[in-house]
Amino acid sequence: MTEVFKKNIQLIDLNAQLNFIRPNINAAINKVIEHGHYILGPEVVELETKLAKFCGVKKCITCANGTDAISLLLMAKGIGPGDAVFVPSFTFAATAEVVAGRCATPVFVDSSYDTFNMDPESLNRAIKKAKEIGLTPKVVIPVDLFGLPADYDEIQSIVEKNKLILFCDSAQGFGAEYKGRKVGTIGHATTTSFFPAKPLGCYGDGGAIFTNDDELSEIIESLRVHGKGTDKYDNVRIGLNSRLDTIQAAILIEKLAIFENEIDERERIAKNYTNMLSSMFKVPDVPLGYRSVWAQYTLKVENSHREGLIQFLKSRSIPASIYYPRPLHKQTAYQGFPIATENLPISEKLAKEVISLPMHPYLRQEEQNEIIKALHDWNYSK
Repeated sequence: MTEVFKKNIQLIDLNAQLNFIRPNINAAINKVIEHGHYILGPEVVELETKLAKFCGVKKCITCANGTDAISLLLMAKGIGPGDAVFVPSFTFAATAEVVAGRCATPVFVDSSYDTFNMDPESLNRAIKKAKEIGLTPKVVIPVDLFGLPADYDEIQSIVEKNKLILFCDSAQGFGAEYKGRKVGTIGHATTTSFFPAKPLGCYGDGGAIFTNDDELSEIIESLRVHGKGTDKYDNVRIGLNSRLDTIQAAILIEKLAIFENEIDERERIAKNYTNMLSSMFKVPDVPLGYRSVWAQYTLKVENSHREGLIQFLKSRSIPASIYYPRPLHKQTAYQGFPIATENLPISEKLAKEVISLPMHPYLRQEEQNEIIKALHDWNYSK
């Protein structure tokens, strides 16, 4: 990943957010220290209740991180050897990693060039491919990449037709909306991450699972505490140690209180980027009825020009990042797993073209103007 940093303009400015809510954060942390219930304390229960209400879903179960959240779902459904789990290739490794960790087989699916998200037609081909090589199709895990929900109507139709399970990986998309539904209410369950750089992030690691399935939530609550039954010394399953600590829950409660306003600010900043850059760059596409949470604002630039743009921005001390420079099916650890077709041309093309600009709710107008001017200057000079 190519990254450039400047002292003032940050790709994601966590300090600006902290300065805005520092007294509340300090008070929340001190309260936990005073009562001393550091693991699964009362703030964890409060956070889970508030997160569920935010999404409009029955159950929220927190855990140690977003990767564990996906793993817990696969464990709860008994996914294992011989099972095919369909994941996008153009995303972070965690989504495929947990599948292989369960000794199941990740089958890589191509993405849509316009939205960066799982392509339903490629998913159809991947399911056919899995059957041809003797795997049992079980689960589809789209990723809400860069904060934009996947094409869930089309994907859900394919899932139902093939009697599969739909788990939504919304590590980057928590807070987004799809055709009037908040992320977290779609599919059999949704996972998210509270990694600090995520739209809703803590000051360590954390994750959560959202579902309307009472039985599934009960199993996950057991699995996250070593597979406990009536108590932690009554182990009825093989589980994990995957609990969100109470201090991180307390921090997230304070951040959730300002989250809607931050989403509005992200949207305002993204619209300004789009208005000012669409005449000279391939800007992100947000289909009608979708609302992105803008985890990243990602342009597409011809491969022959991208490195030149990165160096130009670097000369102006403007940060930029490439998410992701190599699709998963091209990475050493994943090259042996099946792919939907002979190659995944859109994933490979996107990996050569994407470049993400500074995006966070505290990006000042003068900072964004400086970024936009630099992009205009580069475009006119090339």
